[in-house]
Amino acid sequence: MTSSNHKPLRPMAITMGDAAGIGPEIIAKAFQDSPQDCLGCFVVGDVPTLRRAAAVVAQGGICLPVLELSAAQDALHVPPRCLPVLPVYSGEQAAVPPVAFGQLSAHAGQMAGDCVAWAARAALRGEVSALVTAPLNKAALSMAGGWLASFPGHTEMLQALAAEHAHTPVAQMPVRMMLANDELRVVLVSIHVALREALAAVTFENVLQTLLITHRSLSAVLGRSPTIGVAGLNPHAGEGGLFGREEIDVILPAVHAARAQGVQVSEPIAPDTVFMRARSQPGRPGEFDVVVAMYHDQGLIPVKYLGVDKGVNVTLGLALVRTSPDHGTAFDIAGTAQADAASLVQAIRMARQLCG
Repeated sequence: MTSSNHKPLRPMAITMGDAAGIGPEIIAKAFQDSPQDCLGCFVVGDVPTLRRAAAVVAQGGICLPVLELSAAQDALHVPPRCLPVLPVYSGEQAAVPPVAFGQLSAHAGQMAGDCVAWAARAALRGEVSALVTAPLNKAALSMAGGWLASFPGHTEMLQALAAEHAHTPVAQMPVRMMLANDELRVVLVSIHVALREALAAVTFENVLQTLLITHRSLSAVLGRSPTIGVAGLNPHAGEGGLFGREEIDVILPAVHAARAQGVQVSEPIAPDTVFMRARSQPGRPGEFDVVVAMYHDQGLIPVKYLGVDKGVNVTLGLALVRTSPDHGTAFDIAGTAQADAASLVQAIRMARQLCG
């Protein structure tokens, strides 16, 4: 993943995230410390909140100037080390003071959701090249109520917005979450559901759909068909049926069906070894380009163990490019300038790569 020194033909939107968390300050830090990566980007958010964030991360008393945009396209003409913000609100709504650091707030949840909705719709209309989403807080979304309360996270919200844009039912707009860093890529069969529901979601249809979405999405990124490793659900991938039959009755038939459609995919592999086999290290590429994991924590633990500051969350299956840092709102350190912007910068670089 490399940065580009050339401004894109279309600007890239970065959503502010929860204003009470570290999102605004890692954005300000990225524009301050990685200006070339941020050329052509702009923030969808709240101007006073971003000004506060710029003051938090200021170096040597020099504060990053915040420029209020009137249109997204104006971001293409903003010089380096300037923080361009397109306000999500106007009038009285824009006059509300920034929310307190580290505190759950319905207003912060509403604002974070509205930023994502604006950026996603702009991306679906082709007005921005991609969106990079700073962390939001699921509890704050729920507190906001209304249409936001039903979404456990970005992925499900973007799925609903894409379905709305395409005038199609959400069920016909399948999406998957991919977590990626320089060493490992993982795609999940299920996302934010209880573990009991995640086990029930390991069906032939869901596994096959995940394999096909992974194949299509990674083919576009790599310029070739990816090699996909499949994690088993049970210990030792079921040990031939001794520890469960999901591998035999569900996962393997999905693998065979995917192979029939040209997908390069392994049979189910013991989940305690497949990630090690896929991991790329200097001078030693991994055996697989990506691993399909059966549920959220099975896939995310190995990626995050390699370093939260390196991970990028990518939504696959939508008619837009969306990436995100692989961490949360970190209310406990919000406003202290301790937050690391490395994952956000990686997300910006990844979005550029996905845009081609």
